[in-house]
Amino acid sequence: MAILTRGSIAPDFSLADQQGNPVRLSDYRGRWVVLYFYPKDMTPGCTQEACSFRDVHADLVQEGAVVLGVSADDVQSHRKFADKYELPFPLLADTDHTVSEAYGAWRKKHMYGKEFWGVDRITYLIAPDGTVHQVFTKVKPAAHGDEVLTAIRQAKQDEPSGAD
Repeated sequence: MAILTRGSIAPDFSLADQQGNPVRLSDYRGRWVVLYFYPKDMTPGCTQEACSFRDVHADLVQEGAVVLGVSADDVQSHRKFADKYELPFPLLADTDHTVSEAYGAWRKKHMYGKEFWGVDRITYLIAPDGTVHQVFTKVKPAAHGDEVLTAIRQAKQDEPSGAD
């Protein structure tokens, strides 16, 4: 499936987090959602990206946002990853890659001359009304948390105040 575009309705889903608890996107209606897809737990780029979200997590929460990480790794792998790096947000196990496919993050990849399917690094900033506000496809893992925090702050500044 293609990458979703700004204004698209973000498809609802339910996936298990690193504790085995179900997490539904619809549970976060009314809040900003940072839905980030990443290739694999414990790899250098994915660790940098997760830690960048960890390091700005308090600021994201203050802005009314929740962070949800998604990869095809299982619950146990996510638990080890979250525990090792003290990640304060849910990591969701999309082992059958259904959600990754729905969001256009399941892609054919190439590495060392081999072709395979896997989760692509892509982030969706979902607005409180459940629509895609912004899509990040060119992610620099170490600075991505700050980039998304800035985008949320900018989006909130651009919101109509409701006053004339």
